[in-house]
Amino acid sequence: MPSYQTLAQDDSGRMEKYKPMIKRVGGGHQIEPSLIAAIISRESAAGYTLDVGWGDNRKAWGLMQVDVTPNGGNHTPRGNWDSEEHLNQATGILVYFIGRISTKFPSWSRAQKLRGGIAAYNMGDGNVHSYDGVDANTHGGDYSKDVLARAQWYKNNGY
Repeated sequence: MPSYQTLAQDDSGRMEKYKPMIKRVGGGHQIEPSLIAAIISRESAAGYTLDVGWGDNRKAWGLMQVDVTPNGGNHTPRGNWDSEEHLNQATGILVYFIGRISTKFPSWSRAQKLRGGIAAYNMGDGNVHSYDGVDANTHGGDYSKDVLARAQWYKNNGY
């Protein structure tokens, strides 16, 4: 199986057209653009895996796959699937979960809170129970680990 960073590199050509938007949204939310690019890479391979913006059997919308199911995020999609409005919505959700994890686990380091928030973005903060098992309930059991590895690749490559 290819490494997470190889997967990020594989998506980099498709990601390039979103780079200016990603940088603006990251700056607006005080989130590293490389992290937004990494989530886009993990969630939709920079749009490659989507069917007219939809993924996960039409349960999620856009590049960052905002959950629209009533028992999941129950979000109303904003903007086109590949728009800055969508990226702002999804990044706002990520920031919300980082905040929830920070409150839930105040003794965690900043890096641990970030990783927990990334995991919560995938599965909700109610499924984060400990740092040792932060990815236990995520899709593939490796979501935050994968996203952080991809983010490192994007950071090293101009995001």
